[in-house]
Amino acid sequence: MKRKVSKIIRGTPSIDGAGVHLVRVFAKAETSEFDPFLMLDAFDSINPSDYIKGFPWHPHRGIETVTYLIEGDIEHKDSLGNRGSILSGDCQWMTAGSGIIHQEMPQASPRMLGAQLWLNIPAKDKMVDPSYGDITSENVPVVEEEGVTIRVLSGIYKEQKGAFEGKYVKATYLDIAINPGSSISLDCDPDHTMFAYLFSGSVRLDNQDRDYIQEKQAALFTMGDTLFFEAGGSGARFILLSAPPLKEPIAWGGPIVMNTREELAQAFKDLDDGVFIQHEPDLS
Repeated sequence: MKRKVSKIIRGTPSIDGAGVHLVRVFAKAETSEFDPFLMLDAFDSINPSDYIKGFPWHPHRGIETVTYLIEGDIEHKDSLGNRGSILSGDCQWMTAGSGIIHQEMPQASPRMLGAQLWLNIPAKDKMVDPSYGDITSENVPVVEEEGVTIRVLSGIYKEQKGAFEGKYVKATYLDIAINPGSSISLDCDPDHTMFAYLFSGSVRLDNQDRDYIQEKQAALFTMGDTLFFEAGGSGARFILLSAPPLKEPIAWGGPIVMNTREELAQAFKDLDDGVFIQHEPDLS
């Protein structure tokens, strides 16, 4: 059965962190539809003043943050003592688990283009130790087909295994570029939540549809086992994500996502009491 467009979302221009301009594509209001994906922020700017104030030290618990840069440079540090840079083509898959404090500081670049996804963690794994999956550009498999280039960040595309595999939610994350007029057909798990976000260009789902999904839009798809994309006259560049829904209750408070209000209250009490992180902090 072919997947079709269930919903198209434009997103809302927002300011987050210390003054970063971005588009909040989806968040709290859409959690049941996008389960297990919690939030998607997209950014695209050639003006450093839009983003260089960054995201100073802040906590997370109960989620994974997946930051993918098509172009740009983001410096990061955390309470585990990790530090480094996410560069063009890189992806950082951070498991906040029981709790981490970190900062992300974009650096002035010719263009800052990418997205940060929040992925929920199942209730049984909420309090796992924090960890990282650093995915560097050179380690991302690239599949070339006629008129199409697919970068496999996680999961599997056809028989090509991605650069990373999620430990708690087995999410597939593809970066797909399609030349003008070219097309791609994908087999997919019929029970997985699946959506796409277009950075540029336009696509339609089959050659009988006249309606295109346009750049800077996200499309949520109906259930099904096949998905077909055809690019418009200027081609298309988009990310495609899929994962099994968790179907669990959500208690969300800012950067913390738990399953009950009691767990959420405990997380903020832990912050107030200075016991939020379960490791010796290094905030140098």
